[in-house]
Amino acid sequence: MDHMDAEIAKTQEERRKMEEVAMLTSVTFDADLYGGGPDRFEGYERSIPVTDEEEEADGERRDIARRMASYTGPKSLNELPRGSEGEDDSGFKKPQRIIDREDDYRRRRLQRIISPERNDPFATGEATPDPTVRTYADVMREQALQRQKEEILKEIAKKKEEEKSKAAAEPAPTAQKRRNRWDQSQEPDGGAAKKAKTSSVASDWDAPDSTPGIGRWDATPTPGRVADATPSVSRRNRWDETPTPGRLVDADATPAAGGVTPGATPAGMTWDATPKLAGLATPTPKRQRSRWDETPATMGSATPLPGAVTPAASFTPGVTPVGGVDLATPTPGAINLRGAMTPEQYNLLRWERDIEERNRPLTDEELDAMFPQEGYKILDPPASYVPIRTPARKLLATPTPLGTPLYAIPEENRGQQFDVPKEAPGGLPFMKQEDYQYFGALLNEEEEEQLSPEEQKERKIMKLLLKVKNGTPPQRKTALRQLTDKAREFGAGPLFNKILPLLMQPTLEDQERHLLVKVIDRVLYKLDELVRPFVHKILVVIEPLLIDEDYYARVEGREIISNLSKAAGLATMIAAMRPDIDNIDESLVEIIEHGLSDENQKVRTITALSLAALAEAAAPYGIESFDSVLKPLWKGIRSHRGKVLAAFLKAIGFIIPLMDAVYASYYTKEVMIILIREFQSPDEEMKKIVLKVVKQCVSTEGVEADYIRNDILPEFFRNFWVRRMALDRRNYKQLVDTTVEIANKVGVADIVGRIVEDLKDESEPYRRMVMETIEKVVANLGASDIDARLEELLIDGILYAFQEQTSDDANVMLNGFGAVVNALGQRVKPYLPQICGTIKWRLNNKSAKVRQQAADLIARIAIVMKQCKEEQLMGHLGVVLYEYLGEEYPEVLGSILGALKAIVNVIGMTKMTPPIKDLLPRLTPILKNRHEKVQENCIDLVGRIADRGAEFVPAREWMRICFELLEMLKAHKKGIRRATVNTFGYIAKAIGPQDVLATLLNNLKVQERQNRVCTTVAIAIVAETCSPFTVLPALMNEYRVPELNVQNGVLKSLSFLFEYIGEMGKDYIYAVTPLLEDALMDRDLVHRQTAASAVKHMALGVAGLGCEDALVHLLNYVWPNIFETSPHVINAVMEAVEGMRVALGAAVILNYCLQGLFHPARKVREVYWKIYNSLYIGSQDALVAAYPTLEDEANSVYSRPELVMFI
Repeated sequence: MDHMDAEIAKTQEERRKMEEVAMLTSVTFDADLYGGGPDRFEGYERSIPVTDEEEEADGERRDIARRMASYTGPKSLNELPRGSEGEDDSGFKKPQRIIDREDDYRRRRLQRIISPERNDPFATGEATPDPTVRTYADVMREQALQRQKEEILKEIAKKKEEEKSKAAAEPAPTAQKRRNRWDQSQEPDGGAAKKAKTSSVASDWDAPDSTPGIGRWDATPTPGRVADATPSVSRRNRWDETPTPGRLVDADATPAAGGVTPGATPAGMTWDATPKLAGLATPTPKRQRSRWDETPATMGSATPLPGAVTPAASFTPGVTPVGGVDLATPTPGAINLRGAMTPEQYNLLRWERDIEERNRPLTDEELDAMFPQEGYKILDPPASYVPIRTPARKLLATPTPLGTPLYAIPEENRGQQFDVPKEAPGGLPFMKQEDYQYFGALLNEEEEEQLSPEEQKERKIMKLLLKVKNGTPPQRKTALRQLTDKAREFGAGPLFNKILPLLMQPTLEDQERHLLVKVIDRVLYKLDELVRPFVHKILVVIEPLLIDEDYYARVEGREIISNLSKAAGLATMIAAMRPDIDNIDESLVEIIEHGLSDENQKVRTITALSLAALAEAAAPYGIESFDSVLKPLWKGIRSHRGKVLAAFLKAIGFIIPLMDAVYASYYTKEVMIILIREFQSPDEEMKKIVLKVVKQCVSTEGVEADYIRNDILPEFFRNFWVRRMALDRRNYKQLVDTTVEIANKVGVADIVGRIVEDLKDESEPYRRMVMETIEKVVANLGASDIDARLEELLIDGILYAFQEQTSDDANVMLNGFGAVVNALGQRVKPYLPQICGTIKWRLNNKSAKVRQQAADLIARIAIVMKQCKEEQLMGHLGVVLYEYLGEEYPEVLGSILGALKAIVNVIGMTKMTPPIKDLLPRLTPILKNRHEKVQENCIDLVGRIADRGAEFVPAREWMRICFELLEMLKAHKKGIRRATVNTFGYIAKAIGPQDVLATLLNNLKVQERQNRVCTTVAIAIVAETCSPFTVLPALMNEYRVPELNVQNGVLKSLSFLFEYIGEMGKDYIYAVTPLLEDALMDRDLVHRQTAASAVKHMALGVAGLGCEDALVHLLNYVWPNIFETSPHVINAVMEAVEGMRVALGAAVILNYCLQGLFHPARKVREVYWKIYNSLYIGSQDALVAAYPTLEDEANSVYSRPELVMFI
């Protein structure tokens, strides 16, 4: 120890000597600390290389590197993508915050306000909502007010811009000499001109000579002396107190909250002009605004607080004299007089306390813990040692100005040290720093028993949400389940008030958001209608997901909104979203309009196309939104060429239909000049856009037919109606649409007259385009405008085009021919022989397509031939078609049958040639043809004959057809099966049901289900056609066959039969009841299902017809089946019970229900409640009288004497 003391003494002596020498020479510092060594940069690089690669130190290292290069990997490895240097080496991607990848527009979601709860009209019913709850009307009023405010602000901004531009246009005033604040005024007597320009301001410089300033240590003036003396205006000090009554002048006043200092130079004055009082020339000093000016004033009330002094009469009213504020021992009144602290003062004090906490002197015990016990000795500090006070500490020690409020030290939990996160109690997961704002309450170790039930519920929700957000997977799973199961117990309000702010957290990560959204999704299912008041809150948080970059976030957003709409209902969703539809968010048009004048051509193009898309989506509304872009678009179409012009024209084309008729007419005429010029453009895209714009302009209200006829049509037909346009399918379609739209304005004759000659053009695609245009124009507008000459040209051209066509696309010509002939009507009679001659000649053509087309044309014009009274011609065509029934091509045969059907429909059975008795046997073998077109047309023809001319054919032939029809029940096409089933009904009506029924009942034994089902439908139709008494005996007898398929078929037939016959069932219900009893007791599920279906149709048919006894009997057999688990059976049984409710009344079913509503077994209760709920939905009013009578209690009266008397 002595050795250590000696060493310390020696070191101290050496140091003292060095300091003495240094004091004599120059200022020194510790060289060992501040670089006094020989070379303090030794061992460090002296320069930084310009490139990223490190420079080789010498040639030897370069040679080594060159030699080693041959042993490195291939160069292709350099092209592989590598992670950035900032990436974690652990192999896992660091979780990214959502806000880091969002742009400014998406970040605006954080500025949206989660609105207060809204009124749920469904919950309150007709009651008046609570005034504190926001209703739909309140929200709409707020939106209207906000919109009005925005419009006013826009107007103000617009006026300011106009003033700026006006000011910029005016010449700048000549610069005056900058004046000093001490300069004397050059106008001792007044300066009227200056006075007129400058508003004078009172200042303490303008005041008369005052009593000499009262010194800091002078005697306090007595109340009697204050009023006598001219108030002394001392130089304002930064540490002065808040103005006292004697100094209440404008220049000294604390600036107002708006930051305007009273007495400052008013607006409109030049900065170097000296403000003056009216009539005085004394210069006013210009005060520099200081941050210290905003000293918070003490409480300005004149009523004295406890401990304060009542003001004397001589003081200005309104100012209470201050007690001993900021004295060593402040009076109680002084403490009470302190106002609220400013945030700056609060932060300053907090910072001071923090520094004191960190820089407090270490105690001996702490030093002992820090340093080893051996090898050190504790020295006493020298007597002259004074600790250094840092400038920051000196600043903090500055005296507080008079009137600054005292700082009340908050209670501090000393258990929590700074920057050390506290462990969450109760096994909760770790909390991030940003989570304290939301979950900080969980850190307070208070007794939960002391909390109110609502607070305990909130605490529980916070714990579960924290586990979902930050917990381990098992914790998360358990918490999610608890939140879901107890959702209704927690309530919608507490849940969403905790979840939604978390989703608005700026530091949220993708995984956390996904989990919280999952919580909302699960909770929605449980809360159901309880979410209605919170729909808007949820939408505010969830809607931004719909525009998120992440695909899965968008999917989640869609799912949540879908589930929310199911839970809340349409009315609530519309009420929540309606006010936001016309939100005062900036117009999309205004966002992109600057792109129209961008220097980049592609930007201009895409902007115009975007405007076109917006206008298309907004049609037919929203022209006011496009006002700002009309001018740049108009300038653009006059200055641009090529693709940019096409885009601009497209935008204008979509905007013009939004305008009023007057403006649309004007703008159409203006833009048409450009369009007509561009008719000649060789560019295909330009042509399509020009055609589209012409179509839009022409269709707009206000554009006159004469203008189109004179100014547009000549150039339009000259440039567009050329062969080349027919070759490109898109141009072809656009040209036809545009021409049809023009025809709607100018009429048929103008358009058809210009293109009718082209029906004889050499190019078939062009002829087809002409024909399609004529077909659409004539179909839209009729042929009344067409004169005799044009009619001849039209028929001639159509016949030529019809005969000359060679391509497969024959429908255009066929449709066109049919449309023109039907439109002309009786005017076509002179041309019918020529048309029929052409058809007959083409029916004999070797090409199947030509023959098919000729037959199809007959079907199209048969009605017109009837109108023209050409029965003889039709009969002749019928014979020709009959001869062609041996056609081998099924497509052609189908068309021939279709033509025969059309002739039979028009001419009638009696006048038909060949006669029906010859025609039908010829059709029977064709029924075996399996081609769908042949089957469909043939069965339609047979059905028509069976319906209208069955007496012309012997019964034997009809029976033969019945057997053929059974095969057609196997057809894949539903239309064929339906036509077949209907035909059975017609045949049964013609020849009696017995033979047909025998055939059908035998068909019930087949294995194929589809065939059996169609047979049952046919039996039901036969019963409907020929009355049920002809069918029911045989049908019920067939039920005795011990075969499942047959019995099921009979039951199915009964089900369809009672569905079809409706009220007629009352005569047969007692007859079939024993059969249905047996079926409802059968072990086979399908028997019971089908029988229940039959009971349903029977009950619905006989409701109110006095068959209740039979229905109650059947209900007793149906009821035991309510516990079936098979979905088909239980569905049929529940429908049967619903049918019984309609027929018997809700009261009867309720009596069956009451026995099981409160059964001990849950599965039994569920079924009975399901039935009760459907009862309640269907017959709520009827149930009132049927509820059981309850005995009256002390305060509750349940009896309803009026109802009892009524019943």
